[in-house]
Amino acid sequence: MTMPESFYVDVTGHQLECQLYPGKKPIIVVLHEGLGSVGMWRDFPAKLAQETGHGVLVYSRYGYGRSTPCTTHPVGDRYMHREALEALPALLDILEIEAPFLLGHSDGGSIALIHAGGAGRPVSGVITLAAHVFNEDICIAAIEQAKVAFETTDLKDKLGRYHDDPEGAFWLWNQAWLAPSFRHWNIEEYLPGITCPVLAIQGAEDEYGTSAQVESIGNKVAGPAKARILPKCRHSAHKDQPDEVLALVRGFIDAPRV
Repeated sequence: MTMPESFYVDVTGHQLECQLYPGKKPIIVVLHEGLGSVGMWRDFPAKLAQETGHGVLVYSRYGYGRSTPCTTHPVGDRYMHREALEALPALLDILEIEAPFLLGHSDGGSIALIHAGGAGRPVSGVITLAAHVFNEDICIAAIEQAKVAFETTDLKDKLGRYHDDPEGAFWLWNQAWLAPSFRHWNIEEYLPGITCPVLAIQGAEDEYGTSAQVESIGNKVAGPAKARILPKCRHSAHKDQPDEVLALVRGFIDAPRV
């Protein structure tokens, strides 16, 4: 299996941890979840590069993984907008990545959708894994449970394997989603602006969202869209059903474009 090139990039004044797996273009840019990082993807990016033959860029957002820790939280209701419309475009420009495929999990999927629908930049396609386009009670309940787990179990130590500042990374995500103003968070306004092909994947047993999320994506994007609900699968489809996800992604990327 090909080893990635590891490096750091200065984006909007912060050092971001990056790994790049070589392959053909367009590059697949992988966007992590609310508590994710380069390391937490484990072997998925390597398998993605091997299965598709495309180059794969994976990076840790500001405050996560080995990137610069964030000293200010909560970060507000528009933290995903800032990532999608400011940090991600800056990173793509620095690395000279044009018209990428965007593959995002959870928050990363939402960031991919905002970017594709609002950044005014070419995107070859979007793949979302359990993305949110609006808030739901099921999501709030799961994030409240995560808060209890962080305060009462060894979750902080487990996150410390993947983040230089596990406490900061946790509260960046948790405080944002549990803020009263976040109850009304909604990014459906960006969906009609997405003209590239979209593949929306969600687990049938996703503890953070219902099928209404992928239904909204499939019905409201302007480009061709496919929605897939995977059985026996929770929030992290790439971990629960890795072979199925890789097969779906490979078929999506290899499909002829008109």
